[in-house]
Amino acid sequence: MAELVTAYLDDALDAPVRRRMDEHLTCCAGCGRRLDQFRAVIGVLGTPPAEDLRGDVRDRLMSAFRDRRRG
Repeated sequence: MAELVTAYLDDALDAPVRRRMDEHLTCCAGCGRRLDQFRAVIGVLGTPPAEDLRGDVRDRLMSAFRDRRRG
């Protein structure tokens, strides 16, 4: 989910996937809240340049997002 939302916010989804995501967001309040949470985090932290985010840091962040979702 985190990767899909990130791609959505980065406008990196192809048109059919983005359209399905938009349709889903109109009827799923939970996903809409999650998207709003991602936007809030990005607003607070900003978006670091991709080249400044080392692979190991990205992996740890993605693991933390997955663990949070499971917990």
